[in-house]
Amino acid sequence: MPEKRDYYEVLGVEKDASAKSIKTSYKSIALANHPDRNPDDESAVERFKEAAEAFEVLSDPEKRARYDRFGHAGLQGGGSGTHQPGFSDVGDIFSMFGDIFEGFGFGGRQGGGQRARRGSHLQATLEIDLPEAAAGCTRTIEISRREPCSTCSGSGARPGSSADSCDYCGGHGRVVQSQGIFSVQTTCPACRGEGQVIRDKCDDCRGEGRVPRPVTLDVKIPAGIDSGMRLCLRGEGEAGPRGEMRGDLYVDIDVHEHPLFRREGPHLVCQVPITFSQAALGANIDIPVLEGRHSLEVPAGTQPGHVFRIRGGGMPDPRGGRAGDLMVEVQVEVPRKLGDEQEELLRQLAEIEQANVSPHRESFLDKLVDWFSSESET
Repeated sequence: MPEKRDYYEVLGVEKDASAKSIKTSYKSIALANHPDRNPDDESAVERFKEAAEAFEVLSDPEKRARYDRFGHAGLQGGGSGTHQPGFSDVGDIFSMFGDIFEGFGFGGRQGGGQRARRGSHLQATLEIDLPEAAAGCTRTIEISRREPCSTCSGSGARPGSSADSCDYCGGHGRVVQSQGIFSVQTTCPACRGEGQVIRDKCDDCRGEGRVPRPVTLDVKIPAGIDSGMRLCLRGEGEAGPRGEMRGDLYVDIDVHEHPLFRREGPHLVCQVPITFSQAALGANIDIPVLEGRHSLEVPAGTQPGHVFRIRGGGMPDPRGGRAGDLMVEVQVEVPRKLGDEQEELLRQLAEIEQANVSPHRESFLDKLVDWFSSESET
């Protein structure tokens, strides 16, 4: 029998590794060598089993201390509750460490050893406007997913017939292979873990038990959601084969840009133009907010680029925290064209301020007449 490898070497950690590091390393190795991911790779099954054996010892403080002191010999039977670790059944690993694999779509054992096969997860994208994201809403989406076949009621067998127990594994879905003192269970290659073989297949689903169908779903979107966030609709993915558990539907959210508001995390920024006279003399102006309009007092002497903060005027927190703020940035507009009266008043102001301003510009025609007149005189 080959000599056992050092458990720290198996998990790729140092001898002073923390419990968290040991669990993280084991999880990575176990997922990479999981039987569901490597159905026909016996070496992966061995690595999976070896890592589970190492984790069983190193995750237990008492066993780890005994192993650190005496090595593998310290785990041999013979009193004090000691035992030699090992798993004769891969399913035993799921029973002991099932929480390690939860959420990755890997099942343990079901019934007489058959492997639970969950339906596939699906992904969709939903586009919404900023006001909808702020208030929360319900939107309807249509997806295509595999549903149980109505002809065979999801069995995969032609109506009037039924699936037969797999001859190769005896209906267990797994076969046992003995290797030295160990017995390792692997997925049955004949039925792929189903435990049953369909010989007379349904014409509509061709033995799959599922057919693609369009489905309409209502998606409830929480207030404050942002682009890049993802909603998970549990059990709205594809149906599992033979009536197994459904997968999940993940909905990615894309919030459109708004013509007035720019989003910065939970806050909103709005640029509002005001005139020079409003900035200099002060004014009450109407500004846009998510709910409609809001009256903002602009004090006299407001400078270009000044930002007014409206508390709670931004986006709600989808987790129930404090809402963001609305930042109102004022921009002082300089008119491109002035009426005669406006120009006269501004020139009077410039004289009072003793400001050096450009003189009144002549038209090109006036300048041309002056040019020709000067040439004639010459």
